[in-house]
Amino acid sequence: MREAHPIEQAVGIEYYISDSEGIGGRLRAEPADFQVEELENFEPEPISAAPGAYPEVLLRARLRGWDTNDFAAHISDGLGISRERVSWAGTKDKHAVTTQLFSVREADPAAIESLAIDGADLEVLGRTGRSISFGDLHGNRFVIRVREAGDEAASRTKATTAALQAFVEGTDQTVGVPNWFGQQRFGSQRPVTHEVGLNIVRGEWREAVLSYVANPFETERDQTQTARQFVAEEAATTDPDWQACLNRMPGYLGFERSMLHRLLEDGADTAEDFRHALEAVPWNLQRLFVNAAQSYIFNRILSERLRRGLPFDRPLEGDVCCFADREAPDGLYAPDTDRLQGVTGKRLSVMKRHCSRGRAFVTAPLVGTETELADGEPGEIEHEILEELTLAPSDFDLPGSFESSGTRRAILVRTDLAVETDTLQFGFSLPSGSYATALLREYLKQGPLNL
Repeated sequence: MREAHPIEQAVGIEYYISDSEGIGGRLRAEPADFQVEELENFEPEPISAAPGAYPEVLLRARLRGWDTNDFAAHISDGLGISRERVSWAGTKDKHAVTTQLFSVREADPAAIESLAIDGADLEVLGRTGRSISFGDLHGNRFVIRVREAGDEAASRTKATTAALQAFVEGTDQTVGVPNWFGQQRFGSQRPVTHEVGLNIVRGEWREAVLSYVANPFETERDQTQTARQFVAEEAATTDPDWQACLNRMPGYLGFERSMLHRLLEDGADTAEDFRHALEAVPWNLQRLFVNAAQSYIFNRILSERLRRGLPFDRPLEGDVCCFADREAPDGLYAPDTDRLQGVTGKRLSVMKRHCSRGRAFVTAPLVGTETELADGEPGEIEHEILEELTLAPSDFDLPGSFESSGTRRAILVRTDLAVETDTLQFGFSLPSGSYATALLREYLKQGPLNL
């Protein structure tokens, strides 16, 4: 196996599974090169339904060059309402053309339709009784073009496809790759969210704040690096000047400034003070820190499984499998992690058969308070990674939005892939939570900043 790019290794992705040379090139040269359409799983009532019973207005947005969080803020500003009243099912990349659902609580449908937003087409679909939330979609359909690839791109694409088909034993119709959490989960330019999360889970609240506010990366602009370095140096003194730190922090780093404001106003003497500073950011970012730590652990487990040569498309004794989602659209290989099955004894041959037919998936943990680890060699890997990181499931019993009960996640993502080798356009569908870059990195063999 080829070793992964150093930036990927920092977030737990150690290998490529295909040994072929990459085609090079890059993604998102322009937004239209990266098109994402949600496979929707949220049915509204008619817009004429009673607002009292159905207070949420559901809309479909086709966006060009919009970050999901920024677009939600733009909607709330345009309607003159709180940002907390806007919800969505999945966060999408800014450098793309995306089609996705949003819900807005207690909004005027006519006012939504009258919004004029550059790079956005809005369609009001109806009303719902609850807000849309993360995961309220079956998956995503992708059409992605690679630009600036090498001269041998077509032949290398075919070689990589053959390797990815071999990773899913017994089929030449689908490809499979490890279900990595992609670089976006951790920060493409500055992958630190998992470091913050690991500090949080260990109860290292001061270190968590500094991992986010200080900790400069060379990929950042000079002004940002200088400000972060100043904070790091001040924090190392016996009496840090938090006002000076705030003065140095650029205005465009709003979350960092919010944390420094809290330290300045409420004190920075105790672990509780630093936890309160972390809580200055929105609840979803607080949760993202811990989710990133879970994602890093998951990637580490998958890397170790690859290193040992263990299969991904079929279980071993001691594995925990989940069954496929019965309600997924045709052609989408989607796991249902609410339906788990430990694999022992006579169940092993049965679950191998289910997995080979795409009816079940081997899983690894997203560790939380309710996580039960696997047995056998898979469980040995899970325990070893947690011990190396000095963590245990009980450590995720945290205050407020930081707490996580955990779940399990399929270790293999499989899809029917259509490739136009002349234009290097890739078409495929993935279940909710899986990353297109987990597949495309195998073809490009480029650093994450080109994905």
